[in-house]
Amino acid sequence: MEPITLSGLIVLITVFALAIFLGFELITKVPPTLHTPLMSGANAISGITIVGALIFSNTDYNDGNPGFAAWLAFFALILATINVVGGFAVTNRMLNMIAGKRGGK
Repeated sequence: MEPITLSGLIVLITVFALAIFLGFELITKVPPTLHTPLMSGANAISGITIVGALIFSNTDYNDGNPGFAAWLAFFALILATINVVGGFAVTNRMLNMIAGKRGGK
C-alpha cells in the first residue's frame, strides 16, 4: 500500500470539509416533522458502521501490536455506538413528546 502524498492529503481534507458544510446545510433545511425519520435513518447508518468496524477490527496484529486500521476501527466503533445510543434517546424523547400531545395532556 502506497503512502498518501501531500497532494492526496489536501484532496482528502478538502472533500471532508465540503462534506461537513454540505451536511450542515442539509440538516438545517429539514423541517421539524421529518426529524424523527431522519434520526431513524442516521441510527441505521450508524448500525452499519458498527458492524463494519467490528468486522474491520478483526485484523492481523504485527508482533502483538494492532495496526493503524485496527485503531481507526476501534475509534469508529466508539463514535458510532455513542451516535446510536444518543439517537435512540433523542428519538424516544421526541416520540414521547408527540404521544403526550395526542393524549390530551
